[in-house]
Amino acid sequence: MKILYGVQGTGNGHITRARVMAKALAKKGITVDYVFSGRPEEQYFDMEVFGNYRTYKGLSFVSEHGSISYLKTVKQASLFQLYKDIVALNVDDYDLVLNDFEPISAWAATRAGKKVINISHQAVFTKDQVPSLGLSWLNRQILKNFAPSDIALGVHWFHYGQSIMPPFIEREPVNKSESDNVLVYMPFEELCEVVELLETQLDQEFVLYHPSISAAQTINNITYRVACRQGFLSDLERSKGVIANAGFELSSEALCSGKKLLLKPLQGQFEQESNAETLRSLGLATVIKGLDESELERWLELPANEAINYPSDPMPVVDWLISGDHTKPEILCQQLWKSISLPQFSRSVWSK
Repeated sequence: MKILYGVQGTGNGHITRARVMAKALAKKGITVDYVFSGRPEEQYFDMEVFGNYRTYKGLSFVSEHGSISYLKTVKQASLFQLYKDIVALNVDDYDLVLNDFEPISAWAATRAGKKVINISHQAVFTKDQVPSLGLSWLNRQILKNFAPSDIALGVHWFHYGQSIMPPFIEREPVNKSESDNVLVYMPFEELCEVVELLETQLDQEFVLYHPSISAAQTINNITYRVACRQGFLSDLERSKGVIANAGFELSSEALCSGKKLLLKPLQGQFEQESNAETLRSLGLATVIKGLDESELERWLELPANEAINYPSDPMPVVDWLISGDHTKPEILCQQLWKSISLPQFSRSVWSK
C-alpha cells in the first residue's frame, strides 16, 4: 500500500500528530510520502521521521499582537501559486490520501478522484454537536472547502457521541526530575510582550520557547530555548504548568501530563477560541483575553490538573486505514475511547 500524507504546517500541532502516525505507519512497512504546506521550508525542524518530505507555500493566517490580521493574510496569499501546486501534484500512484487540513494534497486528490481521509482537529467543527465560538457561515465554508475529503474524523478532547477520535500523545521517557518551572509557548504573541509579562513574577522561573528566539540563554527568571522537539517534551514533562495560546496538541500534551493550563487564544481564530472555551467549561484551563499580570499571579497559585490517559499508540487507526473498509468509522472511534477516563469534574460536566 502507498499513501500520500498531507499535513498543514502552520502550527506544530499538526506536525506532532503526523509524527505519531508516521512511526506507526513505518512499523507496518507502509510506503508513505509526506507533503507539508503553510510555512517556509527553513522553519521546519526535527523532521527526520518524514524522510524525503516535500514542502509548498500553501495558505496560512498572519497574526499580529495576538490577533489574526485578515488584511495581511489576504496580501500574503498566493492563490495562483496554490492552484499551480495543486495541478502539479501527481497522486496517481497512491492508494489513499491521508490529510490533516492540508489543501494542496486534498484538492489534488479530489481532482483525480482519489479517496481522501481527513484526520484533523478542524474536522470536529463540522459536527453540530461540538461547541464552537465565532464559527460564522464563512468559517464553515472554509472548513468544508479548505481541504475537502470523503471521510472526516475529528480529533478532540471528548467525542460528543460522534465519529471523533481522542488525541494520540507522544510520551517520551524523561530522566530528569520534575521542576518548579513553568513552560511558556505563545508563538502568536510578540516576544517582547511575553517577556514583559513574565518579568512581573521574578519569584517564578519560566522556560520560554518562541519562534523569534535564536539563541539559548538565561536572563533573570527566564530561560530562553530555541525550537527543539525533544527538548520541548522534556521541559513539558518537568514543568508544573503551561502558558500557551490555545492550540490543540500542546493543550492535549499538557492534559495528558497533568499540567495546569493558562491559555490566551488567538483572537479572531474560532478554533483557538473554541478550544479555550471547551477547556474552561471543563475546568481544565484558565483562559485570559490579554497578557494580564494579575491573572498570571492568580493562576500560579492553582494546583496541578489530574492527568488524562489519552492513548499514545495509533496502531488501531493505522490498521483501520490499511484494511480498506472505511464504511464504519464510528466503530473505530468507540473502540479508542473505551479505556479513557476523564477527571471527575469533567465527567460531571459532560453528563449534564
